[in-house]
Amino acid sequence: MNDHKNRSNSKQQQSFHPQEQHVKLQKQHIKQQKQHVEQQVKDNKKSGSGFWKELVRGIIISNPVFILILGLCPVLAITTSITNALGMGAGVIFVLLCSNILISSIRKATPTMVRIPVFIVVIATFVTILNLTFEAYVPALYKSLGIYLALVVVNCIILGRAEAFASKNSVLLSIADAVGIGIGFTIAVLIISFIRELMGTGGLQIFGRQIFNIPGLSAHPLIFFISPPGAFLIIGIVMGLLRLVGVMKNE
Repeated sequence: MNDHKNRSNSKQQQSFHPQEQHVKLQKQHIKQQKQHVEQQVKDNKKSGSGFWKELVRGIIISNPVFILILGLCPVLAITTSITNALGMGAGVIFVLLCSNILISSIRKATPTMVRIPVFIVVIATFVTILNLTFEAYVPALYKSLGIYLALVVVNCIILGRAEAFASKNSVLLSIADAVGIGIGFTIAVLIISFIRELMGTGGLQIFGRQIFNIPGLSAHPLIFFISPPGAFLIIGIVMGLLRLVGVMKNE
């Protein structure tokens, strides 16, 4: 009788054991899913905060012209008018954004030994697209920018961001870096162009439309400001003001 009871109990335990295992597996699976979702939420928060951090950094803290002092060749050459500054700024943003996205996307598949030639080919592709677009739709601006539009290929700002940032970070952060650096460059050339055109011509003209003239100065403009030494002077003054307000720190 006791043997019969023991057998029945063992059968019941065996019948319940698989169900208990199934319940445990379900609980483990649910726990893993919760942990995965929580990790995704944390990653999204980090990437979101990192996006805005990199965006602001490129505009102010790591401004390519006033802080990093990069790409001064086109800055000195084309900042004689607001129109040139807008055209060059738009071109740099386009090339930076497209090249950063592509380079970040292929960063894991790019061999270390040939990464620089790959970066140059990628950048040159988008600069060619930019050149052809400007030549077709804004020929006057294309002629005004001249060789400096094509020289964006070897601009140290774009190549430097590809090497220092896009090749080591995600696509989202690379987009933020490109937009921030591009906007920072555009703001810098607009500030320099505004002062140089205003002082050098006595007025302001955007895409052939006269905005205003300064009486007296328009008749006797200070031509020095639209020369390369004038550009150096304006850059030095702005850098001094940034150091004064604390954006640039003393070395």
